Amino acid sequence: MTHPDAPPRTYLFVPGTRPERFAKALASGADCVVLDLEDAVAPEDKDRAREEIVRWCSSAAAADRSRIVVRINDAASGWFTDDLRALQACGCAQVLLPKAEEAWQVTAVVAAVPETRVLALVESARGVARVDEVAAALGVARLVFGTLDLALDLDIDISEDASGLAYAAGRIAIASRVAGLPAPVAGVTPQLQDAQRLLADLALARRQGFGAKLCIHPGQVAPVHAALQPSPQALVWARRVLEADVASPGAARLDGRMIDRPVVEQARRTLGMARD
Repeated sequence: MTHPDAPPRTYLFVPGTRPERFAKALASGADCVVLDLEDAVAPEDKDRAREEIVRWCSSAAAADRSRIVVRINDAASGWFTDDLRALQACGCAQVLLPKAEEAWQVTAVVAAVPETRVLALVESARGVARVDEVAAALGVARLVFGTLDLALDLDIDISEDASGLAYAAGRIAIASRVAGLPAPVAGVTPQLQDAQRLLADLALARRQGFGAKLCIHPGQVAPVHAALQPSPQALVWARRVLEADVASPGAARLDGRMIDRPVVEQARRTLGMARD
């Protein structure tokens, strides 16, 4: 489970039509659970999915609701307005907005549900081109990379790896940093039984500046958390750096190396990534 002030590391998807899985998903250890109204729900089931989410949220504990994200349908769809009404009724504080391409889409969500935090899902060429505008929109809490949809939009094969999306990933990471947002969330790994591919995707995303990952199976959660946890050696090094800096601020040396400000900040960041 994530520390109260630390950004979530994992977002686990559950179809909105499967309320029997909501509590199980929360029990998986995922930092956040995404109740999906979009891709995982057929058009004829949208109304039922909304009803199930609102019904479950009405009786859920506040601690559980705080970990819930609702993925609505995109602003151009015919379901957007009804999804916003469901958000008003369910009392969840986070929403995943697909096909985020312009600031007005975020504004529409916040206008309907003022207390909500928007996770903007960038998954189209237009979204990447306008990612700075999206990241700066009032109400955006984090950017999320929709790798599968962007690959489809650009006609790029990412079945072996997602390196073909490196430019887009870099744009999203930089836009997040400039807007003062947490490190963005990496896209899904659809190969459910391939732990090696999951960790390879995560490692690539980390090198590109991402700090969390979308998950589509409970079995993906623990490996992602373990991979994002600093090693014992890294934690020892970080503590030694900070101790040296306290002892001799601005002029510290450790193991023959000058401890300057970037090294100190990296040590603090490493300790901040440590979880129970």
